[in-house]
Amino acid sequence: MKDWKKATVYQIYSRSFQDSNGDGGGDIQGIISHLDYLKDLGAEVLWLNPVYKSPGRDNGYDIADYYEINPEFGTMDDFEQLLDGARNRGMKIIMDLVVNHTSDQHEWFKMSRYSKDNPYHDYYIWKDPVDGHEPNNWKSKFGGSAWEYDEKLNQYYLHLYDRTQPDLNWRNPKMKASIMEMMKWWADKGIAGFRLDVINNISKPLEMPDDTLETSMDDGRKFYTNGPHVHEYIHEMYEEVFGKHSMLTVGELSSTPIDEAIKFTNPDREELTMAFTFHHVKVDYPNGAKWVKSGYKLVDLKKVISDWQIGMQNGGGWNALFWGNHDQPRAISRFLDDNKYREESAKLLALVEFGLQGTPYVYQGEEIAMKNAYFTDISQYNDPESINAYHELVEKGSSVQEAIEILQQKSRENSRLPMQWDSQKNYGFTTGSPWLKAINKDTQTVESEIEKKMEF
Repeated sequence: MKDWKKATVYQIYSRSFQDSNGDGGGDIQGIISHLDYLKDLGAEVLWLNPVYKSPGRDNGYDIADYYEINPEFGTMDDFEQLLDGARNRGMKIIMDLVVNHTSDQHEWFKMSRYSKDNPYHDYYIWKDPVDGHEPNNWKSKFGGSAWEYDEKLNQYYLHLYDRTQPDLNWRNPKMKASIMEMMKWWADKGIAGFRLDVINNISKPLEMPDDTLETSMDDGRKFYTNGPHVHEYIHEMYEEVFGKHSMLTVGELSSTPIDEAIKFTNPDREELTMAFTFHHVKVDYPNGAKWVKSGYKLVDLKKVISDWQIGMQNGGGWNALFWGNHDQPRAISRFLDDNKYREESAKLLALVEFGLQGTPYVYQGEEIAMKNAYFTDISQYNDPESINAYHELVEKGSSVQEAIEILQQKSRENSRLPMQWDSQKNYGFTTGSPWLKAINKDTQTVESEIEKKMEF
């Protein structure tokens, strides 16, 4: 894709976009039914959150088979129909891809647990116990240790995320070749590119020392974020796949400074075409701590945005612009006013984003100013990160109410409510029981916004 700098990307959280069969979850046919809407909206590229076969422990980011469509979303025939439908309307599809880890239900991992001599054992990062416990004190992004013990093998495997998401070993050439082959398969199918999940975490050092744990940031991330061979691995992806197919590739680069983001996205280096960075959505993380109820200072937000605009331009890098996504609370609730000045706030966010240098990404629902879920009980949450954070907060002394208020502000579940299409039951998202249910009746829908435009 050669015109990606001028494109507008629309992110579809597949599970929450549109249900076509009444089972309560979004699916591919549901997306197909709204292609004309997306075209009229101005989307040129559609980014699909994962639709691969998955047990769904992390809403599809735990992939059990890279080559199969999860039956919850449909079939490969449905996906090919979506590709054709988008292509016929002048739109392109990019897939969300996770190559830092797989599901523990992936055949590779199942075979890796058979024995230490199994050829797939080294597809993952296994370590012997150290003094009878974990190899180091690294923490999982979802809480607790980043290591899970396997009694049969008397070894631990690394999982930077959920324990059901074992990390792949990118030092293994056969594993790496398997990933490249899979990427080529999807490119040959006709997709325009990939959004690469937590891609800057794929390279771990041979030595895995303890971290200090002095702050929430000292959890091991300094050793694997932008690790020793990450640029080498991504350049190989470019040579093998991305470059040959002129793909749009956007990397999720959490905890990445400007100079590293430039390395990832400067075209002369032949790695990625653009970068998702997150400093601007961490301005309400006091001392780097996410699970704290906190406001932010406008001057801090402005400085982060300005520094990244100037730095990336001077270094030849390229920004992927966004306010929200499936891992962030709704920007309108986070940064502005989702009540009294809801319409004005939504317009302000759009004006700022589309006025910056970079490729803009619109997350589903932003175009109608969808706001946070404001769940009132932990039973309403589905997200493992949020549930784990809630229990850790309570265990450390927060009251139930305090913990819920923190989740109301910081949980990524806020952005995962089903799309609000019209005033019918469940906002027209499903005729069944939605997988995640809104608790507040909201009159803001696609239907109501279209009516406003017609009146205007």
